[in-house]
Amino acid sequence: MRDDQPYEITICSDSVGETAEAVVKATIRQFDAHQVTTKRIGHIKSEDEIRAIVEDAAKRGGFIAYTLVQPELREMMKEEALRFGVRAVDIMGPMMEAFIDTFNDAPKRKPGLLHQMDEDYFRRVEAIEFAVKCDDGRDMSALLKASLVLIGVSRTSKTPLSIFLAHKGIKVTNLPLVPEAKLPKELSLLPGNRIVGLTMDAEKLYKIRTERLKAVGLPFGAKYATMERITEELDYAHRVMKQIGCHIINVTDKAIEETAGIIMGYLK
Repeated sequence: MRDDQPYEITICSDSVGETAEAVVKATIRQFDAHQVTTKRIGHIKSEDEIRAIVEDAAKRGGFIAYTLVQPELREMMKEEALRFGVRAVDIMGPMMEAFIDTFNDAPKRKPGLLHQMDEDYFRRVEAIEFAVKCDDGRDMSALLKASLVLIGVSRTSKTPLSIFLAHKGIKVTNLPLVPEAKLPKELSLLPGNRIVGLTMDAEKLYKIRTERLKAVGLPFGAKYATMERITEELDYAHRVMKQIGCHIINVTDKAIEETAGIIMGYLK
């Protein structure tokens, strides 16, 4: 890629376009493509909109990624892309065709089914509300109501991981482990397979906590971010996790999505 030329990927959908955007962003991460931008256009309903989108993409020199479930809109996208010489990638079409050919079934061809307000939707909303309300050990009684309890020392990604898993419909609460704080009795009543311990390499945790001190305006060298204190907390947390018999995940350099995938594997 030339560094002096900006590139744009147009993301189109007859729904909100989150599926196509997720695929595009995952692809961008595989390249040194800092100069690439994306533009998302959702709720496309007419062939005239598609003509205008393809024409604009041709002028900008980028390509199009789209999820269109209406066959007439998909066909129009293919025709206009060919006419203007624009690369257009059909994200959902091949998958739908494989489903039709393999299972001899017909699609509903209704946009936005991924986000419809069905039972799964309300379960996700309930799980998110639960995670927010019970974050960081605010409600000890929630430990017994949760499908999963995350434990670990401060700054081991407990809260963002809880919210991410809640978006998958899993009721999660988390509990910080501090040597001076007594463990709640509710924790001992849970089976080990409903608890996951999060840990991290001491050096990495030191860097994260040091940055945290800067962010909140606390002086450098506060006990919270000393290597001695971090080692003490991690040793304590490991003893607790071993005693409970829970799964332990070292989250050093792991993305939230990666850790969540491991945990969901445990739950299955």
